[in-house]
Amino acid sequence: MAKTPSSILATQFIILSLLSSFAIILVQGKDQGFVRSLDPKLLGLKKEKLSHFRFYWHDIYSGKNPSAVGVVRAPTNSSTLFGSVSMIDDPLTQGPELSSKLWGRAQGFYASASQQEVGLLMAMNFHFIEGKYNGSTISVLGRNQVFNKVREMPIIGGSGLFRFARGYVEARTHTFTPNTGDAIVEYNVYVLHY
Repeated sequence: MAKTPSSILATQFIILSLLSSFAIILVQGKDQGFVRSLDPKLLGLKKEKLSHFRFYWHDIYSGKNPSAVGVVRAPTNSSTLFGSVSMIDDPLTQGPELSSKLWGRAQGFYASASQQEVGLLMAMNFHFIEGKYNGSTISVLGRNQVFNKVREMPIIGGSGLFRFARGYVEARTHTFTPNTGDAIVEYNVYVLHY
């Protein structure tokens, strides 16, 4: 069956109409099948607030029940331990004493990522177990130059009460024991969350 010029024109008009409708949907930001705009209130998001947490991170390699374990050793010719990786499940306490109130745990890993200085890639979740924050987490991913007095790392997200979290942490070494590798670090956490 041969197409007439009017039937070809009609087909082109229909295709053009469909394409322009699709373009209007894209410009207006409506449902595109895989993404759509949402009202934040539907997710229970109210006014954003800024919270400050302060606790002590206990990185313990020594003893019968260490909270940090080396899983990859650095080459013997590296003065910065470049390439080493440690997994952590470190206590987060109210004070610098390990016996003080437990607020949660820092779970994740850190790796020596610099050949020129001791600089760690830190990837960890602060998992809280106390009060209204019980079960919520704050995720930190950043560079930690451990011999600097103050180190700053970004908060990249969280869960529970910290959904859509962002902010930063400041780390200050409280004590470090070179012969065991044990460290106590004061963390000040500044987090924007709902």
